[in-house]
Amino acid sequence: MNTFKIFSFLVLATISVTNAQDIESAKKSIDAEQYEKAKTILKSIIQAKPGNGKATFLLGNIYLKQNIEDSAKIYFQKGLAASEGAKLNYIGLGQIDLDNDNTSAAQANFALATKDIKKKDIEEYIYIAKAYMNANKPDYKAALVSLNKAKLVNSTDANLLMAFGDAYYGDKNQNESYTAYRSAFNTDNTLTRANMQLGVLLKGAKAYTEAVKSFDNVIATNPNYGPVYRELAETYYYWGNNEPKKYNEYIQKALGYYEKYLSMTDYSLTSRMRHADFLILAKDYKALEIEANKMKELDNVNPRILRYLGYSAYENGNIDVAIKSIQDFIANPTNKIIARDYLYLGLAKLKKANNLETKIVDQTIFDAGVADIKKSVEIEISMTNDLSEIGKKLYEQKLYREAAAIYEIAVTNPDSRNFLLDNFYLGNSIYFSNTKKDVVKVDPIALQKADAAFGRVIEASPTTQDAYIYRARTNRLLENDEMMAKYYEEYIRIVTEKGPEEVVKNKNKFIESYNLIAANYAYTDKVKAKEYFNKTLALDPTNQYATESLATLK
Repeated sequence: MNTFKIFSFLVLATISVTNAQDIESAKKSIDAEQYEKAKTILKSIIQAKPGNGKATFLLGNIYLKQNIEDSAKIYFQKGLAASEGAKLNYIGLGQIDLDNDNTSAAQANFALATKDIKKKDIEEYIYIAKAYMNANKPDYKAALVSLNKAKLVNSTDANLLMAFGDAYYGDKNQNESYTAYRSAFNTDNTLTRANMQLGVLLKGAKAYTEAVKSFDNVIATNPNYGPVYRELAETYYYWGNNEPKKYNEYIQKALGYYEKYLSMTDYSLTSRMRHADFLILAKDYKALEIEANKMKELDNVNPRILRYLGYSAYENGNIDVAIKSIQDFIANPTNKIIARDYLYLGLAKLKKANNLETKIVDQTIFDAGVADIKKSVEIEISMTNDLSEIGKKLYEQKLYREAAAIYEIAVTNPDSRNFLLDNFYLGNSIYFSNTKKDVVKVDPIALQKADAAFGRVIEASPTTQDAYIYRARTNRLLENDEMMAKYYEEYIRIVTEKGPEEVVKNKNKFIESYNLIAANYAYTDKVKAKEYFNKTLALDPTNQYATESLATLK
C-alpha cells in the first residue's frame, strides 16, 4: 500500500512538472506570435488536466488577441472552476469588460482575482496591468498602478520590468520605458522581446539606422525570433516614408522582412491578417488581394477578410466587388468598423458614379459616396489627408461641383497636411462650377464658401497671389464690387512686391485687375477710374475696354 502511495505521488509530481514545462512552452510560443502552436499546446494540457486554470486563462487570452471574444469567454468561465490558477480567469473576464466599456465590472473581476492571494504573488498584478494595456481602449496609467503594487513585493522580477517597459511606452514615457526594458533583459537575457523593444523605441524616435542595428543584434542572438522581422519590416516602411527617394528600395526590404516574419510564425489567420494590414500600409494591393484570397481558403466566414477583399478590389479596379465586400462587412453588427472602411466604400462609389468616357456622373451614387466619406472623417479626422488626391482628379476632369464636395470635407481638418492647398482648390472648384457655360444662376451660398476658403489661404500664406485674384473674381460673381476691387488691389500689391519679372509674367491678370478696379470707381471716383484705365493702356495700348471706357468717362 505504501509503495502504491509513493508511486501515485511520483506520477502526480511528474504530471505537474510536465504541465509546468508545457505552460512555459506555450508562453514562449505566444511571445513568438505562434498562436496556433500555443493553442494546440494549451488544449492538450486542458484535455490532460481540466483543472489547470492557468492553461484556460492563457488560451482565452490568445482568443482575445485574435478578436474571438466568445471563445475567450468560454475558456475563462471554464477556468473559474479549475482546481489551480482559477482566479487568473477573472482577469480575462475583466479585460472583456474593459473591451465593452464596463470599467466597474472589470475592477470587480480584478478584485476577485487578487482576493486572498499570497503575499509574494505578483503574477496577478502583472496580468491585470496587461489587461489594461491590451484592452480596446488601453489605460496605461491604470496598468502602472497595478504594476506598482507588484513592485512593492518584488521590484527585480524580469517579467514585471518587461511589463513596466510596455506600460511606460504606452504612456509615452520613453526614458522610463528604455530603463525598464534594459533592466528586464539584463535580469533575464532569455527575454528576447525586452531586447527587441529597445529597437522599437529607436524606431518610434525615427532613429531608423540605430533601430535596424538594434534589431540586427537581436537576430544575432536569436535568429528564429519571428517578431523582430516584423519590427524590421515596419522600420523600413516608416524609413521609406521619411526618405521618399529611397521609398521603393525600403518598401521592398519591408515586404521581404514581413514574409520572413510570416515564415517564422505559423501562417495562422491572425498572422496573415497582420500581414494584410501591413500590405495596406505599403500600398501593395496586388499582394493584398492574393493574401485575402488565401485567408478566404483558411476561413471563409471570418468577416475581416471582406475588408481586405474590398480594399484590394478597389485599388485593383474591381469596383463592384469592392462595394459589395465592404458593404457586407459594415452590415455585420458584430464587426468593429474603422474609418477606412467607410472611406474605401465612399471612394468605390465615387469611382462607380464617374463615367470617364462620357464624363457623365451618376449623382445619386456620387452623393452616397460623399456621405460615406463624411462618416469616415467623423470617425477619424485624419482621413482628410487622403482626400486631396481624390479631389484633384475630379478637378482635373473639370468636374468642379464634385471636386468641391470632396474638398469641403477635406478642409474640416485644420491640422491636415494639405489644409492650405485643399482650401485653394475648394475655392477654385466652387468658382469654376459657377462659371460654366450651362450655369443659369450662380449659387451665392457656395460662392460665400469659396470666399471663406480663399480667406483661409490668405490668412495662413499672405503672399499666395492667386488666392487674391480668385477671391476678387469670386466677389465679382457675388456682385460685391467693393470687396472685388479690394482683392484686385491686394493682388497687384503682392505681385508688384515680388519684382518686375513677376509683373511681366502676370500681364493679363494685371490688365484684368486694372480694368475691373476702374469699373468699380467709374460712378464714385472718376479720377481714380481714369488712373486705372490708363494703367491698363500702359500695358496694352490697344485694349478696347479701357479705351472705350475712358471715352465714356470724358
